Amino acid sequence: MTHAFRFLFLFLPIFALAILLMLAAGVTGDDDGGDAPLMSTVAQPASEPALSPAARAFERRLEEIAQGFDGEVGIAITDVAADRTIEANGNELLPQQSVSKLWVAMTALHKAEEGDLDLMEPVVIGPQDLTLFYQPIREIVRTRGSYRTDYADLVERALTRSDNTANDTILRRIGGPEEVEEFLDDRNIDEVRFGADERTKQSAIAGLDWNQAYSRGNAFFEARDGVPDTLRRVAFEGYLADPVDGATAVGISEAMARLVRGELLSSLASEFLLDTLEETRSGPNRLKGGLPPGWSIAHKTGTGQFFDGEQSGYNDVGVITSPAGRQYGIAVLIGRTRQPTPARMAMMHEVVAALVAYDEAEYSIPAA
Repeated sequence: MTHAFRFLFLFLPIFALAILLMLAAGVTGDDDGGDAPLMSTVAQPASEPALSPAARAFERRLEEIAQGFDGEVGIAITDVAADRTIEANGNELLPQQSVSKLWVAMTALHKAEEGDLDLMEPVVIGPQDLTLFYQPIREIVRTRGSYRTDYADLVERALTRSDNTANDTILRRIGGPEEVEEFLDDRNIDEVRFGADERTKQSAIAGLDWNQAYSRGNAFFEARDGVPDTLRRVAFEGYLADPVDGATAVGISEAMARLVRGELLSSLASEFLLDTLEETRSGPNRLKGGLPPGWSIAHKTGTGQFFDGEQSGYNDVGVITSPAGRQYGIAVLIGRTRQPTPARMAMMHEVVAALVAYDEAEYSIPAA
């Protein structure tokens, strides 16, 4: 085979392909030398399915609620059956605070299923393991000197009582924040950050570096009070501008819907987690307080620090179930506000009422 023939043989498929593409694109030569218009071969993105009248009304109502609240708020509800998310400011990155304990628990359950963690594994918690803020375990350690338990108990305490020491003990055992971030990344939960353990995160928000002495009594509060207001303001505003534990309401509500579908954990682990979240003791008058009879919620709350009369993070997220068994992933995140606690709870109750109205309008059976 001559060199010239080999050249032609190698490039003949390319020539043929070029001719085919020209024909498919509708290219023709005009007599005056001009080119005919090219026919677009770029696929057009599929349009979003139109919202039902009930969904449109629900969306308008959520927007009214968000706009009427004095503070930064993100709201999202995912209808599991319809695979539809309705939101108001739901793509804003807002602080999670203790909502982030959800991702620690999920990572621990995943590792238990993989054989990397035995939930019955014994663990001893001593003074060196204590954290700050709400941690009922601290009283046990104070009176007994230590607390002997297992990781199943710590998961229950972290979720239902929002115990910071329980959460951070689990986090250390599963390999730290990097393991939680890997769990989120592997499941394409892109709009949720984990960040750091409670000691590191809360100290930074206050303009401090963690000292284990802060775990005793009021030592943390006294140290925080000693930070100059200018430094506290810088730390507080820096956290709110780019929260290390930031998430969007849409990201969380859709993740909760995926949990219900068994897309994040096995069906057994998902059921265990949701059953545990139904026993949550914190925030009884947040979303839960707005539920009418027959409705239920499996949820996790989050509450941040105050500075100069303003709070960073006041949240409630989870799965709400109607009397008919329809399920909704839900997230209401208040990034910052000066509103009193009753006003925040009232706003959450309005969100629940809007969801109930949507459920009735969308799924009611017309009379024959």
